[in-house]
Amino acid sequence: MSGYRLDKGGYIDRNTPLTFSFEGKQYSGFDGDTLASALIANGVSVIGRSFKYHRPRGILGAGLDEPNAIMQIESGPHTIPNLKATGIELYDGLQANPVNAWPSLAFDALSINSLLSRFIPAAFYYKTFMWPHWHVFEPTIRKAAGLGVSPNFPDPDRYEKRFVHCDVLVIGGGPAGLLAAQAASRSGARVIIVEYDPEWGGSLLNDPKEMDGTTSDTWIQKIVDELQEAPQTTVLNRTMAFGVYDHGLIGLVERVTDHLPVSSRSGVRQRIWKVRAAHTIIASGAMERPFVFPNNDRPGIMLASAGETYARRYAAAPGKRVVVVTNNDYGHYCAQSLQKMGVEIVAIADARLQKNTLLPGQIDLNNYPVFFGMTVTDTSGRHRVRSAQLHAIDDSGKAISGRSHNIDCDTILMSGGWSPVVHLFSQAGGKLVFDAKAQAFIPTSCEQNIVCVGAATGEYSLAKNLIDAAKAGSNAASKSGFKCGSMAVPSVEGSEASTVRAMWQVDVSAIGGSEQKAWVDFQNDVTASDVKLAIRENFQSVEHVKRYTTLGMASDQGKTSNVNGIGVMESVLKKPMAQVGTTKFRPPYDPTTIGAFAGRRVGENFAPLRALAAEQGHKEAGAKFDDYGGWKRPVCYLQGAETEAEAVQREAKAIRHGVGIFEASPLGKIEVFGPDAAKFLNRMYVNIMSTLKAGQCRYGIMLDENGVVFDDGVLGCLKENHFLVGTTSGKAAAIAEQFEEWLQCEWTDLDVVTDNVTSAWSIINVNGPNARDLLQKFDCTVDLSPDVFKHMQMREGRLAGVSCRIQRVSFSGELSYEVAIPWAYGASFWQALISEGAAFGVCPFGIEALMILRIEKGYLHVGSDTDGMTVPQDIGFGRILAKKKSDFVGRRSIMRPDAVRKNRRQFIGLENISDESPFRVGAHILPPGKVAPPAHTQGWVTSSVYSPNTGKPIALALVERGTERYGEEVQIWDLGESRRAKIVRPGVFDPEGRRLHV
Repeated sequence: MSGYRLDKGGYIDRNTPLTFSFEGKQYSGFDGDTLASALIANGVSVIGRSFKYHRPRGILGAGLDEPNAIMQIESGPHTIPNLKATGIELYDGLQANPVNAWPSLAFDALSINSLLSRFIPAAFYYKTFMWPHWHVFEPTIRKAAGLGVSPNFPDPDRYEKRFVHCDVLVIGGGPAGLLAAQAASRSGARVIIVEYDPEWGGSLLNDPKEMDGTTSDTWIQKIVDELQEAPQTTVLNRTMAFGVYDHGLIGLVERVTDHLPVSSRSGVRQRIWKVRAAHTIIASGAMERPFVFPNNDRPGIMLASAGETYARRYAAAPGKRVVVVTNNDYGHYCAQSLQKMGVEIVAIADARLQKNTLLPGQIDLNNYPVFFGMTVTDTSGRHRVRSAQLHAIDDSGKAISGRSHNIDCDTILMSGGWSPVVHLFSQAGGKLVFDAKAQAFIPTSCEQNIVCVGAATGEYSLAKNLIDAAKAGSNAASKSGFKCGSMAVPSVEGSEASTVRAMWQVDVSAIGGSEQKAWVDFQNDVTASDVKLAIRENFQSVEHVKRYTTLGMASDQGKTSNVNGIGVMESVLKKPMAQVGTTKFRPPYDPTTIGAFAGRRVGENFAPLRALAAEQGHKEAGAKFDDYGGWKRPVCYLQGAETEAEAVQREAKAIRHGVGIFEASPLGKIEVFGPDAAKFLNRMYVNIMSTLKAGQCRYGIMLDENGVVFDDGVLGCLKENHFLVGTTSGKAAAIAEQFEEWLQCEWTDLDVVTDNVTSAWSIINVNGPNARDLLQKFDCTVDLSPDVFKHMQMREGRLAGVSCRIQRVSFSGELSYEVAIPWAYGASFWQALISEGAAFGVCPFGIEALMILRIEKGYLHVGSDTDGMTVPQDIGFGRILAKKKSDFVGRRSIMRPDAVRKNRRQFIGLENISDESPFRVGAHILPPGKVAPPAHTQGWVTSSVYSPNTGKPIALALVERGTERYGEEVQIWDLGESRRAKIVRPGVFDPEGRRLHV
C-alpha cells in the first residue's frame, strides 16, 4: 500500500493517471476516481469546515449521503459551488476548493465559534438578532449565510430539456432495479431506468456475490447489455431522479459532460428529463446511519459502508488503523472485507451482546479484538481522530463505568443501521411507518402508481429482493397492458440474516461525558443537545424541531441525520418512534443546477419577444424598440440627432395636425361565434353586448371574479352571432384562455366557439385629420365617407385586392381607422402607406406618442390607471352597471361593502398649477391642508406627460371621491417635494369629441 492507495483492486484505471488540485495544492489520482476517493488516497483528512462552529470535517459517506465534503470546483464562469466531493468524477486538471473556510482549511478564523458554542445554541438568532438592532446584525448574518460562492459571470454552459412518456420508470440501477427493468422490458413495455452513479450494480459493486454460478459483475453487464439493445428501453446512468410530482411526473437530471475536463466539453452539459410514467418502481436502496456519540465528527470518522466503498471500488484505504463500531452484522462483514483488502482492523465494538447476533460461520472473530456489549463513547484528535474510547453499555444504551478500553486508531467506521431511501416515495405522497425489526421508516401505501423494491423497502435479503423486484417489473408492465412471461431469478450465495440494536444516541452521562457535543446533523452543526433544547422550549413536533434547529435542512436534507434526530426526540419525549413521526421530504432530492431547469430559455430565449408584421419597415423608419407586453414594438422613430423625448413630442404633435401610422398588430383579436355568442359575451363583459348590431363596435371592460378591472377593449359585431373581441396586447392570450375555461368548465351548456386570431391579422392604425384622405388613395371596397362609415363602426371588404376588416375606433382622440389585413400583407401595407402618405407628410409614431395622445384625451389605460383594487364604479361605469340586470363575471364582488364605499379612489385628471414640469407617476395626493407627510394618502398619479398640443403638463390619477371634487386644489407629494394641482375631468383635449366624428 502506497500512502492510502491499495496496491491492487478497485474499478479505477491505473493506466490513466490524472492530476488535480485541492486548495491550490497538486495531487494525483486515476481515471475512475471520485474527488473524494482521490483525496482519501492522497491522505487528505480535513476536507471542509462545519457551517456553524467551523470545526474540521472529514469525509463521512461515499455517495449522495455525504454532508461534509462540500466543494467549489473550477474558477471564473465555470465555477460551481456546493458540489459533494463524493459525486464529482475526477478528471485531469480539476480544480477544487473547500467552502466555508477562511483563510484556509488548516486555520479557519471562525473556528473560534466552537469555543463560543455555549452562547450560540440552536435558534440563538431568534432570541438575539431582533429589531430595533437588526441593522447592526444583518450585514454579518447575510455574509455568513450559505456555503459556496455563486459565479459572477453568465453561465457559459448549455442545457436542454426532454419530455417523455413511458410505461415503467425504474429509479435505481442496483440489482433490484436492474431485474425490475429487465422484467418490464421483456414484455415490450416502454421502460426507462436511471442510475445516479456512472456504474451499474449498486450494492453489488461494494459487496460482490456469486449469482447463478457467475460473478455479479458479469451478471450486471449482461442485464445492462440486454436493456441497451431493447429498442423501447432507455438506459440512463449519471442521472438523478430529483423530484416526484403529481400525475406520474418525475424529474430527472442527466449529467452529460460533467465528468469531462472543462476544455473537452462540448454540447450539452446537463439535461432535464420530465417523465410521465404510468408506473414507477423505486429501487433507491438504503443509507447507513452514523452513531451519535461525543466528538463523533472528527476527520477520519466515517460510515462503514463508505470505508468499504473506497477500498473496494477505488482502492483507497479509509485508514491505516481502523476501529469499527456497529450495532448490526454489517460492521463485521465490512471489517472482514477490509482486512482481506489489506486494511488493518484494530478492534470492533458491537453494541449487541454476542448471544443476540446471528453472525454466520464465515465471520472469524479471532482476527482482531471484538468487544460485544460495548460502543464508542468519545474520541480524541484534532485534524484527524487519534483514539477511540470504548465503554460497556447497559440494556438501555447508557454507558457504564468499569469495562473500558482506549484504542489508538486513525479511523473509526460507524455502522448504526440502515435507513431506506424513501425521499422520492414520500414526495409522491407515500405513507411511511416505523418498522421495529428494521429500526427504520419504511414505505407502505401510495396513491400514485409507485412501489418500492429492494433495500428501499427495509428488506436486506438480496435473494428475496430479487424475487420481489422481478414481480414488481412484471406487474407494472401487465398493468400497462403488456403480457409478461415467467422471469428466472438468479440464485445468490451467502446468508444475510441480521439483527440490529436500536442505538439513537450513546448516553455518556454516567461516565462524566454529558458536556461533550454529539453530532446528529454534521452539515448544519446540530447536536443531540440542540434537539433536546428545542423540546425543552416546547417545540415537540418533528417539523418544528427541524426548523428550530435546522436539523435535516440545506443540501443534506437529512440523509444521515433525520432518523437519528427522531430517535433523540423519542428518548426525550418518551414516545415510540412511530408516534414521533418523520418530516415530509421535498424536491429536489439533491441540489440540482438551476441552469438545467432553464434549459435553452436563457438570454433572448428566456421570454422571446414577438416581432411585428412590418418590423423591417419600422427599422427603416428609424424605430427605437422596447418590450411592450412581450412584443418588440417601437418606442418612437428617431430623426437625425433628436433625443427620444424630442421624437415623442414631435410625433404626438404631428398626429393632431396631419396623419400618422401606427402598427397595432399585437392587439388581441378573438373571434366568438355560435348561437349563444351574445349571451356568452354578456356574461364576460360589464357592458350589455347582446344589443350590438352587425357593423357596430362597443367599448367594454372585463372583470375578474373579485370584481377588479381585468382588461378593456373594443368589441365588434361582424354579423349575427359572430363577434370580434379586441383585447389589450398583453392580455390577448390570458383572455383567450379565460374564455375557454368558462366555456369548458362552467358554462358547458352554451353553444359557443372561440378562436384566437391575434397572429392571423396585422393591424395598421391610420390616425389624424388626414387619415381618410390617405386611405382613399388605395383601391378599397369599403366606403369611408363619414355619413356611411361612422365612429365606433366596422366594415369588412377588400383593400388593394386583399381581405380587410376596418374599425373606426380611436385611442388618440383623432379620426382613426384600424385596418386589419392578413398578417403576411402587413409589411407591404406599411410600406404602401409610407409611400402614399409622403404627400400628406405621414408620420410613423410609437407607443410613447400614443400614450401622450390618449392622456390628452383622458382615455383609461388598464394597468397604468388601474390597480389590483380598481372596480368599474371607480372608472365611470356606474351608470352602465345600473342599467345591466343580468349576471356577469365579477358582479357579486362589486356589490360588496368595500366596492361601494363612498371614499373609493376614482379616475380623474390633474392640472399642474405650480410649474411647467410633469408630475412623476406614483406621486401621492395629500388631503387639503397637508403639504407633507405624515398624512393619509388620498391617491396617486397614474399617468403623467408634457402635452405638446396643450403646451402644459397633464396627468391622470386615482383620488378618493375624485369625481365629487372637480375644481378642488390638492397637494402632490413626491420625493420630498410638494406641488399644487387642481382636480379636473379627464380629457383636456377636444373634450366634446368633435375630432372623432369628422
